[in-house]
Amino acid sequence: MARRAVGWGVTLAVFVGVWLFWWLLYPHALAYQEQYQLFLWTGDYLTERLSTPGGLADWLGEFVVQFYYWPWLGALLLGLLFAAVQRATLFLTKAIGLLGSLVLPLALLWLMGDPSVLLSLAWAVLLSIVAGRCLRRMPWWGDILVTPILYWLVGPAVWLYVVGRVVSAGWHRLWLPVLMLGAQLSAYAFFLPQWPLPCVMLGQNYYRIPLHLPSLSGYDKEMYELIWQDWKVRERAWDDIVGRAQKYQVRTAFSSVCVNLALAEKRQLADRMFDFYQSGEDALVMPRVRDLTSMLPTAEVFWHLGMVNAAQRYMFDTQESILNGRRSGRCTKRIAECQIVNGHYKAARKQIDLLKKSLFYRAWAEEAGLLLGSEVAVNSHPEYGQKRRLRYRENYLFSYAEIDKMLGLLFMNNHDNRMALDYFMGQMLLKGEVQGFVQYMQWVQQYGGYRQMPLGYQDAMLCIQRQGNVPGSPYANYAKRMMAERRTAE
Repeated sequence: MARRAVGWGVTLAVFVGVWLFWWLLYPHALAYQEQYQLFLWTGDYLTERLSTPGGLADWLGEFVVQFYYWPWLGALLLGLLFAAVQRATLFLTKAIGLLGSLVLPLALLWLMGDPSVLLSLAWAVLLSIVAGRCLRRMPWWGDILVTPILYWLVGPAVWLYVVGRVVSAGWHRLWLPVLMLGAQLSAYAFFLPQWPLPCVMLGQNYYRIPLHLPSLSGYDKEMYELIWQDWKVRERAWDDIVGRAQKYQVRTAFSSVCVNLALAEKRQLADRMFDFYQSGEDALVMPRVRDLTSMLPTAEVFWHLGMVNAAQRYMFDTQESILNGRRSGRCTKRIAECQIVNGHYKAARKQIDLLKKSLFYRAWAEEAGLLLGSEVAVNSHPEYGQKRRLRYRENYLFSYAEIDKMLGLLFMNNHDNRMALDYFMGQMLLKGEVQGFVQYMQWVQQYGGYRQMPLGYQDAMLCIQRQGNVPGSPYANYAKRMMAERRTAE
């Protein structure tokens, strides 16, 4: 009895430990996973997943990940899943003992430090172990049917079932690995000719990047710091971003964009911009990068500035860069918002109808659907109406090389767009366009709404007048660092 109580105590400890680990330490990692899928409550969605090997594990993984929208709930479900893996391992073979039953949960927890590892892997492991436990008394001919079916449902993790059967049922079942290998090769030859052989053998749905294996480096501090910043940008937690950057900031353009957006939203960009790390000319607005993360903060910058078309383009490119072909709930919602602002209601309806089939985006989609076709409703909307007033009045060709001019034109379209003015002046300082900066200081005085010249601009003007000979000046330090980097590059 006491031994049984200890066993359940270990399982409870796994549940609580995993729950608190994700909820308290890495809630941003859960938000990161959630934004790169859009789980739909439709039969077609389930059928599509079941049409490929590992489809059931994939569907179950995405089912759980949708609840990451609320990190505390997603962490709770992860705790239950990991506890189930530990308990199923212990039931499968009690010979390994309590400590041995922790090996798989800890290994999965370590692998998930690579954010491209999908939850379908944990589900595939659990289902394979449960199948081995439930079918442990099955006669030998049952394996001939179960093994290929289980492979199609959970993917190559079915090797855990095969190994478990060989160990528990006896070494006379050594023909099972041959059967498993034959099932995989048959699937590759007859059902999956479009898949590369490594995907058939190692799994297509366990890792977001095809033909790659998970990193074993664990939880990289800088990578997860950037994921945290992106999460806070999405949540519009500007104080959190600025407060944390005062203590620790990753020296990348991604981080600079996030921090500068937070400063701009707090109306502190002109005062404090160079108190923080600035990566260079891309510190306010990054160029397009074809991956699934880099463009998100810049897309948010464009949205807040009122550059609606650029925000939609960056969000669309991000969604198309998700290498496992999934849709993004976050991107789909923002694309729909951009289309609403631009009055493209038919295109917006397609995105909204899709979001109505989800769980956590449904309420927003139903409210947004009421705006379609109503110019009065959109114009009076507190956010979408504002974006209409801030956006360009004429169409321009987007040119990242001339982003400072585009920011200036954006401000000229609406002098109330003080964020555009701050970004315009800041971009000239980043590029070293000191003559333009001095020339347009009159805009700051006339339209900036400042009682006195911002401290950052005072510092920049003093550096310009003294040709950078200002000890301790944040802008002078930035300019010297940029000059040193250019000399090194040459």
